[in-house]
Amino acid sequence: MRKRPSSRVADGIITVVTHASTHLPWTISAQMEESVAFIGIGAMGYGMASNIRRNMSPSATLYINDPNPDACKSFILENSNVGPVEPVSTAMEAAKKATVIITMLPRSEHVNDIYLDASTGVLAAASHSHLSNLMCIDSSTIDPGTTRAVGAALTEAGVGTYIDAPVSGGIAGATDGNLAFMVGHSTPHPRIQNVISLMANPDKIFFCGPLGSGLASKICNNYLCGTINIALSESLALGIRSGVDPKVLLEVIKASSGQNWMLENHNPVPGLVESAPSSRGYERSFPITLMIKDLSLGVAAAEEVGIEPSMARRALETYQRASEDEEVAELDYTGVYQLINRRG
Repeated sequence: MRKRPSSRVADGIITVVTHASTHLPWTISAQMEESVAFIGIGAMGYGMASNIRRNMSPSATLYINDPNPDACKSFILENSNVGPVEPVSTAMEAAKKATVIITMLPRSEHVNDIYLDASTGVLAAASHSHLSNLMCIDSSTIDPGTTRAVGAALTEAGVGTYIDAPVSGGIAGATDGNLAFMVGHSTPHPRIQNVISLMANPDKIFFCGPLGSGLASKICNNYLCGTINIALSESLALGIRSGVDPKVLLEVIKASSGQNWMLENHNPVPGLVESAPSSRGYERSFPITLMIKDLSLGVAAAEEVGIEPSMARRALETYQRASEDEEVAELDYTGVYQLINRRG
């Protein structure tokens, strides 16, 4: 197992040393104990929560919540041999039992509900004694405006601290504990780093700026990922149709100015990169529907700050066509190559 930054464990609960010189509300004492609740046991959340369970003390309880009861049952069956896993029915219950809540949710409205619902959300537990020290880490990919509004509402209610911390690395990274985290907090802090390091590569934890900056960084990354995939697919289709041997074309680009990560890792042409989704029948590492969601966030974010997102607009049109094509819609996002090559 990969070595992680140290944290002390006492009585089955993570113990983290903090420093009183920082400005965060959880620095009241020099030493604080953590228990964790994870909300959203989906494709990404399942692996993230599994790594938390594996890296916690065997006697500590991990609390989980998901609207799909089968997901929770499967998670408990697979992970309870490592240590106790307890389902909770609402985010309010999670807030009462844990000192850290981590969420991985599909859309902005789900984040709003989990944190701000007056009956079942985290906000509903506002009167609970320990909530001033509650740390909420949202790893969902949503718009920065929503995350700032949620953070402001929790702060106004005296409910701890809310941090946006979206991730990159896909399902494989979530499963392997090798995700990159983009954190919406201005300065590194031991408490944040210790918790996130349970499910991340510690060298890939980036503090991007104030609340919302983590999401802005993630949106920028996925803007590039989505548009480069289209450009790469078009370029490779062009070269292959022009008679260039695909393997030779790969080596030419690798040695030239067009070299990029996706060319060597998520190459959209089957058989060129053995580990790529395309070489496994376009097994989904990232669905086309999620790329549409993320590029839509990129377009909206660009418009908000006065940038014309011309590349994302055109790429988005191609992904939308792919999502309506019965031969491509359920493939990995790199499967858009099939649409481009067929329709070109």
